[in-house]
Amino acid sequence: MAPHADRDVEVQAVTDTQAVVVPDPVLSKVPTNPIFTIDDVIPHRQNSQAVNTGVAAFSSADLFKSKGAFKKPKSKRWDHRISAESALRQPSSLKGAMKYFRPDMISLCGGLPASDYFPFESMSVRVPQVPNFSESATHSSGTVLSAGKHDIATGTSQFDLSVALNYGQSMGPPQIMRWITEHTEIVHNPRYSDWDICMTSGSTSALDIALRMLCNRGDYILTEEYSFSSAMETARPMGLNLVGVPMDERGMLASALDEILSNWDPVARGGPKPFVMYTVPTGQNPTASTQDAQRRKDIYAVAEKHDLFFLEDEPYYFLQMEDYVSGKTHEVPSPFTPPSNIPDFLSALVPSYLSLDTSGRVLRLDSFSKIIAPGSRCGWVTGPAQMVERFIRHNEVSAQTPSGFSEIALFKLLEENWGHKGFLEWLMFIRAEYTRRRDIIVNACERHLPTEVASWTPPKAGMFHWINVDLTKHPKFHPQINQQEFLDIEEKVFLAGVDRGVLLARGSWFRAEKGSDQALFLRTTFAAASAEKIEEGIRRMGAALRTEFGLQQQQHPANGHA
Repeated sequence: MAPHADRDVEVQAVTDTQAVVVPDPVLSKVPTNPIFTIDDVIPHRQNSQAVNTGVAAFSSADLFKSKGAFKKPKSKRWDHRISAESALRQPSSLKGAMKYFRPDMISLCGGLPASDYFPFESMSVRVPQVPNFSESATHSSGTVLSAGKHDIATGTSQFDLSVALNYGQSMGPPQIMRWITEHTEIVHNPRYSDWDICMTSGSTSALDIALRMLCNRGDYILTEEYSFSSAMETARPMGLNLVGVPMDERGMLASALDEILSNWDPVARGGPKPFVMYTVPTGQNPTASTQDAQRRKDIYAVAEKHDLFFLEDEPYYFLQMEDYVSGKTHEVPSPFTPPSNIPDFLSALVPSYLSLDTSGRVLRLDSFSKIIAPGSRCGWVTGPAQMVERFIRHNEVSAQTPSGFSEIALFKLLEENWGHKGFLEWLMFIRAEYTRRRDIIVNACERHLPTEVASWTPPKAGMFHWINVDLTKHPKFHPQINQQEFLDIEEKVFLAGVDRGVLLARGSWFRAEKGSDQALFLRTTFAAASAEKIEEGIRRMGAALRTEFGLQQQQHPANGHA
């Protein structure tokens, strides 16, 4: 996309987030769309103030939102929901002092080390070039991106090692905050005006902070009846209790959520009615269920009725897949040809709770972990400004910011190389790759698992496959089975797999209300193993189930034994 032809500009990159040096003031005559899109990025940047590139520069989504974003109504207030700990959090004195800093000022205030003593003069990374996303293509024809220590001073870049490797503000550096803010408008288009963003050191850290912001010891939080084990292991030591909401193949049941809240008895429960809900709506870990648009609308209506605040954890949001077709394995061409254009790709995604939220009752947790790399330890939260401000206060005295190495690598990749268009095409690529992997594991289950005792729903998103094993057909099952007997059977099934050389996750590890298991599940993942190992792992699990349930072994076509 070229800048407007009648402006005197210097283009310094070739993506839709290219750095554009513009005279001041700029009155861009380029029309913008009613909804902010990729095509609006350059005109919007031309008509906005320059990014503050200094060390520990203050930032906020308000600096980078489109004009249309400010015309929407504001979110509701959450003073009645902020925890005692969070209410006591005060802004960092040292970080706050940076608002007075000017380029001509001599700072003897903050303990910022001199970049002269950073033992890194430059950093280079090789990354895929659109549309050659495959590992082999990256190895042979990938683009090498380099960052120097003083690129800002020389005019080479808007972000360099002297800034990235120093202390920064906890909401994140403006150079990346601008990109994330634009991405949020393009993908989610929040419906209220005063939303804000804070960068995080990944969603596990973000959840820890969010729970501290919202909950006091003894509180209950709502989640799916099977939920992410690390999330629950974060909550329980804080003295928080978990309420598991029943699910089906489409995720949490709105009717069950409403029933729990409508009939809440604080005396019988030993605690007040919950007002915080943690959910993974897309490709849920562990069940792989995905809440469709209507289910999300129904759950949001229950949240409005009972004044719930959502923690929307969405690491798998962009890994929404094409429908499974038995016996078919989707192919991923290289170089990659997107199956749809970007508007069609975005419109086909199930709407996020952030995009449905009209009152500001959602704090969305995003992460680069599943779509770029877990080791980046980099993500962001989006929500009402009041809650994000509280989040920043906690972040200032804990994680502070993601690693500067990660930040500058992501800046080079997303801002200076791919741009928004390239990033969305990358997301289509990894969605296609995970769809292919999903096909491999489900096809393997159809070939190797004994359907007399095993059943499943093909995943529509994410990287997990949830297998229901019929507990009632186990030789040791009886109608009055107690919890310890259940766990003994589950362990026997688990160890039968281990003995065969395959490791899966036990369903009870993910049970929100410990000791209430009534069904036997196994969680598998198709994220990393090769196609051959996925196939062999499922074959071994099939043999283990047949042994444990006393079924006839399947004859393997290759060597004649299971």
